[in-house]
Amino acid sequence: MTRREKAEKNFVDGYSCAQAVVLAFGDVTGFDDKQALMLCSSFGGGMGRLREVCGAVSGMFIVEGLLEGYSYPNAPDAQSQKAQHYARIQELARRFKEINGSIVCREILGARATTNPTPDKRTPEYYRTRPCAKMCGDAAEVLEEFLIERGIIKQ
Repeated sequence: MTRREKAEKNFVDGYSCAQAVVLAFGDVTGFDDKQALMLCSSFGGGMGRLREVCGAVSGMFIVEGLLEGYSYPNAPDAQSQKAQHYARIQELARRFKEINGSIVCREILGARATTNPTPDKRTPEYYRTRPCAKMCGDAAEVLEEFLIERGIIKQ
C-alpha cells in the first residue's frame, strides 16, 4: 500500500486529516501510533474545527518538522536553521496549493469558518461530499516526493 493509500484509508477509518497523514509516515518519524495520534489531535477540521489550515497540510508540516526541524533556538546558526526549515515548509505548502488551490480548510471545502466544536458524523454522505480523503492522499504524496528528492527517505 502506498503512503497516499495509507493516508486516504486512515481518514476513511475515522482519523482526522492530520492524524491520517502523520500515521502514513510512522515508519520514518520514530513516533508510535498513540504518540502520533495525540500530537495531531488538535489539528483536525482545520485546527480544532476552526477551518483554518487544512489538517492534511498540518500533518505534512508535522512530519517535516519531526524529520528535519530545528531543536536549539539559541544555537549559533539557529536563524539559518529556522530559515531553511521555513523554506521547506513554504515549498510543501506551495506544492499542495498548486494541486488544490489553497491550504485553507474552509476554502477547500467551500465552507464558512465555524466555532462549533462538534465534528460531523462520518456517514456515507459525509464521505461523498468531502474531499478530505483526497487531501490526505495529496499531502502524503507531496510530502513523500519531497522527502525522496531530499534523500530523507528512499523510493
